[in-house]
Amino acid sequence: MFISKLKRDRLVLVVTIWHHVANTTSDEIWTRRKRHEYLSSAYVYLPCSSSIKKQANMQIQATKIEQIHGSIHQPQRLRDKKVSDLITDKRRLVEVPYTASLADIMNTLMANRITAVAVAAPPGHWIGAGGSMILESDKQTGEVRKHYIGMVTMLDILAQIAGNHVELENVSGSEGDDLDQKMKVPVSSIIGRCLESLSLWPLNCNTSIVDCMEVFSKGIHRALVPADSQMENVAGVELVESASSYRMLTQMDVIKFLKAYKNELKGILSRRVKEIGAVSDIVFGVTNRTKVIDAIKCMNTASLNAVPIVQSSNDTEDHTQLINGKHRMLVGTFSATDLRGCSLSQLKSCMNLSVIEFICSGTPLHEASGLRTSTKELVTCYPESTLGEVVDKAINNHVHRVWVTDEQGLLVGLVSLTDMTRVIRSWMLSEPV
Repeated sequence: MFISKLKRDRLVLVVTIWHHVANTTSDEIWTRRKRHEYLSSAYVYLPCSSSIKKQANMQIQATKIEQIHGSIHQPQRLRDKKVSDLITDKRRLVEVPYTASLADIMNTLMANRITAVAVAAPPGHWIGAGGSMILESDKQTGEVRKHYIGMVTMLDILAQIAGNHVELENVSGSEGDDLDQKMKVPVSSIIGRCLESLSLWPLNCNTSIVDCMEVFSKGIHRALVPADSQMENVAGVELVESASSYRMLTQMDVIKFLKAYKNELKGILSRRVKEIGAVSDIVFGVTNRTKVIDAIKCMNTASLNAVPIVQSSNDTEDHTQLINGKHRMLVGTFSATDLRGCSLSQLKSCMNLSVIEFICSGTPLHEASGLRTSTKELVTCYPESTLGEVVDKAINNHVHRVWVTDEQGLLVGLVSLTDMTRVIRSWMLSEPV
């Protein structure tokens, strides 16, 4: 087919332009937008055949689609994510006023199925836990409406109950009445009773996922995230923050988010927990003969939210103290949240029960609370289990730790959410970008 010299030159020019643009990467001077403009101008200003115009037009349309849906073809990597990506589906922060009673707190925890609640107070009258200054302000005027002064968990309440119980256990007939009175005290009076509530941790929504994981790998269980912060490139926690609303981000939220990127993390999730240093081999527990009140006191002293229950070895063993649970037969788990659903009358009744009596299947008190039976639902793994298997068990069973046992059921350690976050983050940092 004969093509005139003029048409041939125009065709060569268009093809040359097309080839140059198509092979230009984002790291070069030609961005997608310039690529589209360049090709468009070549199409508009170079008179050529309709077939060439059609091909050029197809390339222009493809470029537009790439601009709009580029993320489909080039998904954002996990390490490029930010805290804002973790809170997109989080509901507004559950909070209570500083005047709320402990009984009110327990009702709030149970009604919202949460393990911690933020405490709000009028601005200018309090110092926040750990010296923090986390304020909620009006989005339009900037006027400060409230000051979050701390976070209270069930362990704070149980620490209060345990202390009161000990103080009055020799006063005949007054123990139950005292518990009634102490449950009426304002929540502001117990902030900081436990180690975790001594500080209130805020995380900026623009903090990277890697820096966010560093915070949670240090044993911090939850943090407040401003929903509309203007600060950028924030690494770690900030003690001063002001926003119109907040969300609570927990260790479990982070682990669930990481699981969604299991293909990207298969290099670490496929490894055995024993090999990657995910197992904490120092594990303290209580025996099956330990009373609930003594277990609460032990957990408060050691700042533990849960302890394994192991089989008692002999009658001379001290059941009022924490013991080394390693290489002991695991029979259950006692957690502070096990008492979350108990009414005040049930709390009074269960303090002198053994922990195994409280959680054992068929116990009316435990069944009435609507909570799972820890004895029946032991969540365990083996040292040879993969990290991915352990992560799945923690998420599926809504637990913050997975006990590690040998084939005989003897306790050898545990893998906590803190451990999971730590080893995944270390692997991400060691991998080439």
